Amino acid sequence: MPNVKVYKLDGSEAGEMKLSDSVFGAEYNEPLIHQAIVTRLANERQGTKSTLTRTEVRGGGRKPWRQKGTGNARQGSIRAPQWVKGGVVFAPKSRDFSKSMNKKAKAEALKSALSKKVADGELVIVEKLEVESGKTKEMAKIASALGLLKSAVFVMDNADEKVILAARNLEKISTLPVAQISTYEVVANAKVVLTKAAAQKIEEVYGE
Repeated sequence: MPNVKVYKLDGSEAGEMKLSDSVFGAEYNEPLIHQAIVTRLANERQGTKSTLTRTEVRGGGRKPWRQKGTGNARQGSIRAPQWVKGGVVFAPKSRDFSKSMNKKAKAEALKSALSKKVADGELVIVEKLEVESGKTKEMAKIASALGLLKSAVFVMDNADEKVILAARNLEKISTLPVAQISTYEVVANAKVVLTKAAAQKIEEVYGE
């Protein structure tokens, strides 16, 4: 079982925590992680763009001038793509970009990503996560004390509104409840900060 240090919000050590091998000691599976991230990003695409082809643009039913004798290039319709207000060549149309990934594969990808964070020393466990007033400076102080110089996501065992409010204006800090943790959030941030209770809940849900 991997052992990680548990920190207080002031950056001081508060002991150690043994993490489950089945969740935080899983084998690194890059293809599965890639699939999970691609699936997440694809499902966020709206796919609502749509423009008109030359067959859909209104007008242009009559040939603009006769084929020969005018000195102009031959034209068949004023709604051809080379004309102003003409149709679009290979016009993009609305489509569904969504992808699916089975539940077991999603879980394995998340465990693999979390395990990589542990192996690289990029997973931080804190005793608890709370602020008094919900001011930005409180969360900034916590991030500084924990040495979070790059992007970091705080995963809470419950959605604390004050913590969410305090982190909202910090560009490199994000928060989410443990129920919403995903492979994308783990990989997209330089460090992942879990409360001790959140780590235990992850082990309960994804442990064998």
